[in-house]
Amino acid sequence: MSDRVVELVALVGSLRAASVNRQLAQVAADNAPAGVHITVVDHLGSLPFYSEDVDVEGTLDAGVIALREAVAKADGVLIATPEYNGTIPAALKNAIDWLSRPYGNGALNGKPVAVLSAALGQYGGLWTREDTRKSVGIAGGRAIEEADLGLQIPALPEGGLTDPAIVEKVVASVTRIVDEVAVSV
Repeated sequence: MSDRVVELVALVGSLRAASVNRQLAQVAADNAPAGVHITVVDHLGSLPFYSEDVDVEGTLDAGVIALREAVAKADGVLIATPEYNGTIPAALKNAIDWLSRPYGNGALNGKPVAVLSAALGQYGGLWTREDTRKSVGIAGGRAIEEADLGLQIPALPEGGLTDPAIVEKVVASVTRIVDEVAVSV
């Protein structure tokens, strides 16, 4: 890969300010390998619900425009999301819907995507990761299952998300996405 900086965007599926998944995205950003910059986007709850009636050039919500531009400029995407009732939080699914348009040419089109999840359940958000990969794939992204990371919140070490072993796992996910970016350049 060249000397250029790889730009990743981390979408946060939780709306809670102190969300563990928001913190997980920040751990990725704070520990990004050399030559990688990660921008955390956590305003997904402010987006209007997707409707073709409001997806009209010149009248788009400013948050939708900013989201589409951030993802379109990025080389790859990390999604840090909790699991709500066994699936994707509504705000994240809505953001993916916005990013899937215009059909066939949305901002996610061709981008490698990793799904990170910290969840209370024994499977560390397995269902939300599966459903998010499915939704991202249909939206045109390239979900890279090998880059996914699932963490059980109750099983986190004493240092939590900043524990060196956890940071190493997060960096491995980021590195896997960077490797995918290198393949597609």
